[in-house]
Amino acid sequence: MTDDPDFTRVRNSFSRQTVMTTIGAMMTLVESGRVTITMPFSQGVLQQHGFVHGGVIGMIGDSACGYAALTLMPEDKAVLTGEYKINFLAPAAGERFEAVGRVLRAGRRL
Repeated sequence: MTDDPDFTRVRNSFSRQTVMTTIGAMMTLVESGRVTITMPFSQGVLQQHGFVHGGVIGMIGDSACGYAALTLMPEDKAVLTGEYKINFLAPAAGERFEAVGRVLRAGRRL
């Protein structure tokens, strides 16, 4: 477990992801095993039909999951995505988009 009750390491790491700044994403919740990243609608992340690009939605989801895992990791460990799958149920249309990463079971490697 981490000795960082304010999750400073997680917040500092997120602030170094310049792509999150580019798309306007913000880390709006950080708890042990749970992170929420919120992104406002922006003309700069649309695909050809006017919806937010699925790759951008996947990107904030990937980061939310990775940071949720990082909240549970010892200070000397890091997290990298090994794999993820996403199913789109509807086009990404709206004023704000939210990705919630939640650790269901913390393992040693995955």
